[in-house]
Amino acid sequence: MKYIIAVIQPHRLDAVREALAGIGVQGLTVSEVRGFGRQKGQTEIYRGAEYVMQFVPKVKLEIAVSASIADSVVEAVGNAARTGRIGDGKVFVLPLEGAMRVRTGEMGADAL
Repeated sequence: MKYIIAVIQPHRLDAVREALAGIGVQGLTVSEVRGFGRQKGQTEIYRGAEYVMQFVPKVKLEIAVSASIADSVVEAVGNAARTGRIGDGKVFVLPLEGAMRVRTGEMGADAL
């Protein structure tokens, strides 16, 4: 099993969700987060005054999948989230040692 964490731009969330549903991903967790990467924040103008935002709003997706479809998930997220501009995001893949479905007690890949 693999645990995939993707940090993407908020306006790309629906496209990513649809792409994941299209390849059979049955569930994911979404969190609104803030951070910065190479862009080092952004400048915005509010009521005529310029403000520097140190942290940029992003969306963090957490997805647990079987190892056999992990590469497809990463590709789907990358293709759906890509705009070609700086700040598109990152995708991380980690090994997932175990999982349990609380309702039924199923363990491992059956719990996904």
